[in-house]
Amino acid sequence: MRKGFTRKPQPDEPATVGRNYITPSGLQRLKDEHRFLLTKDRPAVAEVVAWAAGNGDRSENADYQYGKRRLRQIDGRIRFLTKRIEAAEVVDPEAPRGRQAAARAFFGATVRYANAAGAEREVSIVGTDEVDLSRNHISWVSPLGRALMKSAAGDTVVLHAPGGIEHLTLLEVRYERISVEPFREPPGSEASTKELARRRLSEEKDTKRGLISG
Repeated sequence: MRKGFTRKPQPDEPATVGRNYITPSGLQRLKDEHRFLLTKDRPAVAEVVAWAAGNGDRSENADYQYGKRRLRQIDGRIRFLTKRIEAAEVVDPEAPRGRQAAARAFFGATVRYANAAGAEREVSIVGTDEVDLSRNHISWVSPLGRALMKSAAGDTVVLHAPGGIEHLTLLEVRYERISVEPFREPPGSEASTKELARRRLSEEKDTKRGLISG
């Protein structure tokens, strides 16, 4: 068995600094969320805020205060996504690569390994915006991701984890499509516009009643 290199991984790099390596499906998810916030969520909340602003004292207007707070959250997320998309460096796991590169674990690799007790696990090395432990998707800058990087089947690497040191033996390295959970509009995302329409209809009915009774 060949012995792989031993190194101590550095702490994870902040998500907003450095290169943003990402898979094609991961980038698409960021773009889909960005588009949803810009074209649906923000306009709906802004409309509610505008409506609430005309309903008296803003300092005691719950709709107005909540709406303004929500707008700040949305704008912050839009700015974050914009930076991540602009900094994205797409790496396709299915792209052709040389024999030597294909034999070693780099970004986009799916790796099967075993610990000292013989327990096997399989992980895919993805970007910081694609981490999904339920799918065994780990970040390339995580301690495990760094320990596996550049190693090949048969290598033994040392993982410096918070729980202690582990010796891992690589069993297989392969490159294939990595399925990232797509962006889905959150439940109730249209509630603000529906609520606005309901309130406006109620106001119109109250106004009509006032005119008739007057």
